[in-house]
Amino acid sequence: MSWIARCRTGSWILLAAFLVSTQAAAWGTQGHQVVAAMAWELLQPATRAEVNRLLTLEPGETLESLSTWADEHRNPATGPWHYVNFPRGNCHYDPERDCPDGNCVVAAIERERAIWASTANDKARLKALKYLIHLVADIHQPLHAGYRDDRGGNQFQLRAFMRGSNLHAVWDSGLLRQLDLDNAELVALLEKVPVPQSKLHASMAEVAEESCRLVATSGFYPPDQVDQTYAKQMSPVMQARLATAARRLAWMLESTPRQPRSFW
Repeated sequence: MSWIARCRTGSWILLAAFLVSTQAAAWGTQGHQVVAAMAWELLQPATRAEVNRLLTLEPGETLESLSTWADEHRNPATGPWHYVNFPRGNCHYDPERDCPDGNCVVAAIERERAIWASTANDKARLKALKYLIHLVADIHQPLHAGYRDDRGGNQFQLRAFMRGSNLHAVWDSGLLRQLDLDNAELVALLEKVPVPQSKLHASMAEVAEESCRLVATSGFYPPDQVDQTYAKQMSPVMQARLATAARRLAWMLESTPRQPRSFW
């Protein structure tokens, strides 16, 4: 093999590794961690105590550290739980069409939420908690409720910030990296993002439709070059989705029956 061929082969290997790593978790590791960390700050003391009680089953873990557990334990059966695909041009959720046999993020969250709020044993409720921490963040990543024909932007190839990528990877972690903030700084930023109290009560079907409608907005799909202009335009959208995910997650984790309350 020639030196040029070896270089080209090596470049494609590095690119493939980059794409796999950036697609491993919606929002990337940092996005999931900050949603969990912000939700933790919003929980009532009684709910924190219950979460901590369950976490004694896995000493040393926190909501933040467990926020990527669902991706780390993903398998062919649970893979579809992380997203829902819509037909292009139709963001109305149709369970029979979009979530066959309950295998999509909408139905998965509903199932795990029911277990969390039930009298199931501690092991089952802890597992449900792990899924909720992750999947609620997933459904707020717009391209986890994107179009079926390009696999939620995974097949929309482009160059982003001087490197080969795809639109899904840009939204998973590329935009977050451009902020160049650590987790604590990002949580502090998101806490300033206003989210109407009424939005906390949205069903998961409505949340998926929200994400789909964002994907459908003009300018969401960029030209084949993503630069700081796109990042500046979409960063507020990304921050709003992360902040909303954290507040909805906190609301969901509160003991039931729950009374409406403000988180800010």
